[in-house]
Amino acid sequence: MMVLITYDVNTVNVGGQKRLRRVAKACENYGQRVQNSVFECLIDPAQLVILKGRLLDIIDPDKDSLRVYYLGKNWKRRVEHYGLELHYTQEEPLIL
Repeated sequence: MMVLITYDVNTVNVGGQKRLRRVAKACENYGQRVQNSVFECLIDPAQLVILKGRLLDIIDPDKDSLRVYYLGKNWKRRVEHYGLELHYTQEEPLIL
């Protein structure tokens, strides 16, 4: 299934900057960044449980915000993109 993970981490202090890096790193392990604080993740339900657990352990719920949008299996017809696209298609093989 495709989920969209978005976050806003308060970075006014060093602790917030650390949390921001940790949230981004956790998301990079499961998907690809499509905007600064937005990741598309093509994952199964078990992976999503693990990812959400990691993210909820990292953020400070009094200062930060985390959103998960469930786009499901038919996500391609729900997403419109305009402009430069700098990422790979997650469903195709990655050949280096």
